[in-house]
Amino acid sequence: MVVWIVIAVIVVLLILWAVSTYNGLVKLRNLVQEAWRQIDVELKRRHDLIPNLVETVKGYAAHERGTLEDVMKARSAAMAGGQGPAAAAQSENVLTQALGRLIAVAEAYPDLKANQNFLSLQQELSSTEDRIAAGRRYYNANVRELNTKVETVPSNIFASMFHITREEYFEAEEAARTAPSVSFPGTDGTTPAPSTPQD
Repeated sequence: MVVWIVIAVIVVLLILWAVSTYNGLVKLRNLVQEAWRQIDVELKRRHDLIPNLVETVKGYAAHERGTLEDVMKARSAAMAGGQGPAAAAQSENVLTQALGRLIAVAEAYPDLKANQNFLSLQQELSSTEDRIAAGRRYYNANVRELNTKVETVPSNIFASMFHITREEYFEAEEAARTAPSVSFPGTDGTTPAPSTPQD
């Protein structure tokens, strides 16, 4: 009788452990999916800001056509559907580099740098970049934890049984890891100084 009780207790403990392991994997998978959705929202916000930024620059620097077109092409590629996190990261890296060139163009136009619409868009883009970076860290931390569970014994047995697989990281390349950082006159709340013509 005692033997049967011991066996029953062991079986119950194994079942509880199996349920706990499975639930843990599902929870991690859901956290990864939720974190990706948060990044996706910020990426869409970034994409929505870009046409207005390009139009504002075009008003002052219409002859910078190649740079403007590069930004819009990179935006279209980044907005393409069906991309996984790794492919999306590559597209966003290209877009970040194109935006960096666009912001660099603005440096040559004092009137553009002082334009309130441009300043507002640039500040909103910068805060969006910050939120993307924070979201990326949170997403990658959850992916790392899930992937560790999927690859290690004994949780990998349950992951395989229930088709819970590794997830891709969302990583920026080193060259695009930081958003373009440009200091504009008037961003500290002061009135921008008028530009003086150069000889």
